[in-house]
Amino acid sequence: MGIYNKIKREIEADYFQQNFPNDGQRFVAWYLRNILFRDMIETKDDITDGPDDKQIDAVVVDNDRQIIHILQGKYLSGESVDAEPLRETVSSWLQIRDLVRLQEVGNQKLQRKLAEVAHALEEDYEVSFELITTGVLTDAAKADLETFQRQLSELSDADNFDATISVIDRDELTRRYDFALEADNPAINFSFDLTHCKYMNETIAGTQVVIAAIPLKECIKMPGIKDGTLFQKNVRQSLGLSNAVNKGIKQTIVSEDKHRDFFFFHNGITALCNKMKIENGQLRLHGLSVVNGCQSLNTILSCSEIAKKRDDSFVLFRFYEIPQRDRADRISISTNSQSVVRPRDLRSNDKRVLTIKKSFETKFPRGYFVTKRGEQAPADRDKNQVVDLAEFAKCLIAWHSQRPNLSYGETKIFDKYFETLFKNKEYEAEDVAALNTWMTEVYKVWTKDNPIGLNETLLAMRAYAPYHHLYAIGMCFSIANNFQEKVPSPKKTLLAAKRENYVPDLVRVAGLSLNMALEAAANEPLPPNRVFSPQNWVKAKACLAAINSAIRNYFSMLPMMPGGPQIKQKVSQVLKLEPGDFEYRWSAD
Repeated sequence: MGIYNKIKREIEADYFQQNFPNDGQRFVAWYLRNILFRDMIETKDDITDGPDDKQIDAVVVDNDRQIIHILQGKYLSGESVDAEPLRETVSSWLQIRDLVRLQEVGNQKLQRKLAEVAHALEEDYEVSFELITTGVLTDAAKADLETFQRQLSELSDADNFDATISVIDRDELTRRYDFALEADNPAINFSFDLTHCKYMNETIAGTQVVIAAIPLKECIKMPGIKDGTLFQKNVRQSLGLSNAVNKGIKQTIVSEDKHRDFFFFHNGITALCNKMKIENGQLRLHGLSVVNGCQSLNTILSCSEIAKKRDDSFVLFRFYEIPQRDRADRISISTNSQSVVRPRDLRSNDKRVLTIKKSFETKFPRGYFVTKRGEQAPADRDKNQVVDLAEFAKCLIAWHSQRPNLSYGETKIFDKYFETLFKNKEYEAEDVAALNTWMTEVYKVWTKDNPIGLNETLLAMRAYAPYHHLYAIGMCFSIANNFQEKVPSPKKTLLAAKRENYVPDLVRVAGLSLNMALEAAANEPLPPNRVFSPQNWVKAKACLAAINSAIRNYFSMLPMMPGGPQIKQKVSQVLKLEPGDFEYRWSAD
């Protein structure tokens, strides 16, 4: 079944039919759900298509990868796609450069998403303009795409507006869908044509090795570059086009004079596979993964139409047949040591982190503390006692620093705030477990079933708003004990709530307080031409006072509820802690 017919069948599902008025929106929603892995609520929030959408069908701000997806969809039953949809995508690019005007003329959903985009641009997020279509570009449209990519490259260098423009056509859409089905355990198989390449096939240390000079135009055919599945064993994903190295790679590709020397300027790409074989000039690779070259391949792909014409531009590839996972991990780390990796990756072996890991796993033998990106806990461990370093750090800044508005920024947490959060390498294992348990309980109510009736806008921010929920739990204890500037011990709060069988109820109280704070902020009058952005609200420090106020209001209203005195007495009993159970917050300002 072709991808068009597959999508046509899948968008007949109730979710797409009931939430989106036409097949164009349903197609974009299908892409968000199946390729970008947005949940049902996030997908509805991301769609901006409609009157005055200004050629922008959807906007996705990915805080983990620090990238903004600006999407234009064309759901076509025919084969060819001319240049018109591509020009619409370019139009959105031109308009994004003037966010103030675009907010004035765009529809309400677009206005709200643009407020989030503006905040992300201040954090130097990369912008990816993507035309998604079930057709194939005509030759004229391909020529236009090459021109647009070249112009975008030049303008990006001129004003530091880091952006790419790409087309996800029928074939690429099919590949992405296939890889999405295997996202949890991707197995990429691919073949390179070596008939016109220089290569060497050797066995070194008992390992088959192929060294080859691969044309740039062949690199862009590799599956899994844009969606990151090709780099599952890499210590990092794409860092965008803003860093100096990637800008240099792009400039060399675009240059009419220097592109021939790309092979000499570049250090090469390292790829691992479970098995490889050369047959009839074809290098057949099974279980392919690139462990060094993620930045280069993403940059080459961003100039795809130009790279296709560079017959005399090559890059060095090292292919190793390495089926052993531990050996592959060591190679991945070693081959990336020459350049900076993500702050979280650099901190994974920090002594303070490893001390916490050892302490936690000693105290909880069935537990596991995951320190490295992509690491999996052993199968014999209790999944309820598996703690991820990134998640734990976000919990620390939300609970101990009382700054959940900073929890979305993993890069800053492991860079700017790391010394504050991990200053105490003796952080108790019971507190690690308590924070993990509280977050587990929080996530139980952040589901599509929405058991406590959270605002849908909050549910659309599931990637970072739950940390405000965790913050509210801690503040319930702080406010009830008149220690508003101090932080309660996580383990003491959990013990107190469990003792009275009040964990689910407290999670509900904290969640409703967060909900009331958001709704109150949304109803506040705004200056002319200003739009309330829930995403920006949760990232601003001002939201904390609103959450605290909502908690106080809840406590003050308890006596007036049916059975209020008894409930108030119960809540007071649950939340009562000793003064020694509190400490001053860890400053992160």
